[in-house]
Amino acid sequence: MKKLFKLILILSFFSLNSAQTFAAEKVDYLKTDWSFKGLFGKFDRAALQRGYQVYTEVCASCHSMKYLSYRNLSEEGGPEFSVAAAKAIAASFEVTDGPNADGEMFTRPGKLSDKFVMPYDNVKAAQAANGGAYPPDMSVLVKARGGGVDYIYSLLQGYEDPPSGVTLDDGVYYNKYMYGNKIRMAAPLSDGIVEYGDGTNASVEQMSKDVTTFLMWAAEPHLEARHQMGFKAIVYLIILTILVYFSMKKIWSRVESEV
Repeated sequence: MKKLFKLILILSFFSLNSAQTFAAEKVDYLKTDWSFKGLFGKFDRAALQRGYQVYTEVCASCHSMKYLSYRNLSEEGGPEFSVAAAKAIAASFEVTDGPNADGEMFTRPGKLSDKFVMPYDNVKAAQAANGGAYPPDMSVLVKARGGGVDYIYSLLQGYEDPPSGVTLDDGVYYNKYMYGNKIRMAAPLSDGIVEYGDGTNASVEQMSKDVTTFLMWAAEPHLEARHQMGFKAIVYLIILTILVYFSMKKIWSRVESEV
């Protein structure tokens, strides 16, 4: 009995400690209006195209998106670049192919069927170029992080000087939204770092929202189709419920009349 009591005390202590730690680490993320939220949510095509630009010009030097192909950029429900524009985007990258008739690998312009070009040949090369840290693949990053789009959106804007008493190693930066507040990636965005073709002001906040929208689409490319299917299912269930209600009412009216 005494052993059981001690065990309960130990478990209670660790549960309380874990709860206090969680409460201390809990952070309120920045909020913004996401066009894709809600039952009728849809992706903002202009935001997706701008987000792809931010990814290409800022993020792609370190982060891969190995599950995306260039043809996805022109598919319905995504950025919806024209096929010609998507082909031009693909052709602007060099892809290693082969072997050829001589048994040698060669490079060629990218095609729509190619996956997004990887920034590094392998994991070791990526770690060597980033001080031992491996930049995560961004294909499903939104789904892999607690907080989802709000976390990514906040993280990109969360860089600031560390509070007094907090020391950082070389190559480590303080981010108030990062787990543990320490991150090896330097602030990737600064005002005007890209020049949007549609004239939108490329502020850090705007670029954060655009690239996060793009990452959300990459993680859930069929989001709009799922929303449409869900709406149709709800309408169907409402109609079915009404029909069942009136059918039952008619049946019970007959029973009551016989009684």
